[in-house]
Amino acid sequence: MIYTLVVGLIVGVIAKFLMPGRDPGGCIITILLGIGGSFVGGYVGRMLGLYSSPMAPTGFIMSIIGAVIILAVYRAVSGKK
Repeated sequence: MIYTLVVGLIVGVIAKFLMPGRDPGGCIITILLGIGGSFVGGYVGRMLGLYSSPMAPTGFIMSIIGAVIILAVYRAVSGKK
């Protein structure tokens, strides 16, 4: 769980670099979304049987994918009003 939080912080920063631009909420929200993406990506990856250990490199990649998806959904939902 702590590993997922730490990876989520890193993933949040990576997701921000992969999806540049202004986010409603700023960098802190993006990092929190990265933590959420890390949990979601890790869960989905284990459910699909892509890996079994949370320390697997595939888990890091799934965390990045999860964070980018969550960030894209967040931008779509809280975008221009």
